[in-house]
Amino acid sequence: MSRLTAALVLLCFVGPLSTDMYLPAFPRMAVELGTDASGVQLTLTAFLVGMTLGHLVFGPLSDRYGRRGPLLAGAAVCAVATTLCAVAPSPGWLIVLRFAAGFSGAAGVVIGRAVISDVAEGAAAARLFAVLMTLSGLAPVLAPLAGGAVIGVAGWRGVFWGLGGVALLAVLVVVAAVPESLPKARRRTGGGRELLRAARDVVSDGAYVGYTLTFAFAFGALFCYIAGSPFLLQNVLGLSVGASSVAFSGGAVVAALSGATTARLVGRVAPERLLRIGLYAVATAPVTLLAVTLAGALTVAVCLPLVALMCGGLGLVFANAASLAIARVPASAGTGSALLGTAQSALGAVVAPLVGMGGGDTAVPVFMGMALCAVLAAVAAAVAGRRARDSRIRTLPRGPGHAAAPASTEAGAADA
Repeated sequence: MSRLTAALVLLCFVGPLSTDMYLPAFPRMAVELGTDASGVQLTLTAFLVGMTLGHLVFGPLSDRYGRRGPLLAGAAVCAVATTLCAVAPSPGWLIVLRFAAGFSGAAGVVIGRAVISDVAEGAAAARLFAVLMTLSGLAPVLAPLAGGAVIGVAGWRGVFWGLGGVALLAVLVVVAAVPESLPKARRRTGGGRELLRAARDVVSDGAYVGYTLTFAFAFGALFCYIAGSPFLLQNVLGLSVGASSVAFSGGAVVAALSGATTARLVGRVAPERLLRIGLYAVATAPVTLLAVTLAGALTVAVCLPLVALMCGGLGLVFANAASLAIARVPASAGTGSALLGTAQSALGAVVAPLVGMGGGDTAVPVFMGMALCAVLAAVAAAVAGRRARDSRIRTLPRGPGHAAAPASTEAGAADA
């Protein structure tokens, strides 16, 4: 299991590295490529749009053909597309190649989550999700630091040469350490209609949809910060490229520590309760940051601790929301994971260019987007919890002298 977990962590590294490692170069890329902040952020949007569509393809394919084959194909194409980004001659070509890298790279994320659901369930699955996210959380810590160092020596193109090497390593790791986890007897048969039926079954579960939207909106809050952080930290707060890389990595460290805490608490504290605690932090931080910014009192000393609070909450939210969502659809784990990732990537693709529309010298769009996404995540979680309790009540046995338990009893049991 430890070998498989390590392999899945590396696969999950590719996505964060691809989004975070070249962030410190955004201002320089805008100058070199002859575009503006939103133009550079479109390369990030293209990657996320590709991931969105890739989730929709690779998840259902893995339910039908098994996990290993689609995973290998996606990892190989991702390695080629990422390497070609290093020689992209224009913003247009870079956008196209980033789309291809995102589409193929989605295989590692969506199938990795499905593999966990194949080999574990319940608290064990939640613990594995937490471990995976904790270890893969090192990628956002290392990415901007490594990116800042590489950019200083080899420019932003050197970043993509390095990312291509990591993607190639991921291919070799899949070959050596990721066995087939979905037996043929458990695979879905049939053609496109069967895949559509599986998707319909998944989205018909209200609790699954709610937890998925919780995950997606929480990611949207994070991505508002990711997309806007180079301009926020350098242009608004006045940090250097190196200092902004360190500041960005600090938030990732907090998120990783929070994920490690989640892994230890799962089994002793209900995932629903951990999710709520995380959402309180995720919502409080950006709302406060927006208020402080509008009041003209934003400083480094105010901004970074509040960002750390949000990142700490995200460590609780991501692991528990993903676990609760996929646990609702065990018979279609690949499709469920695909739709989870689709919602996540689609929302990230939307917010990335929006936070740059106000220009690179204001923090208001960044914090406004973070606050809106955080509040919507909290609302989605509340709806999901209610739907989950309702479904448990409907499935309680009924008979002479056996009445259904009231909702308050179920709610209390969920928090036990």
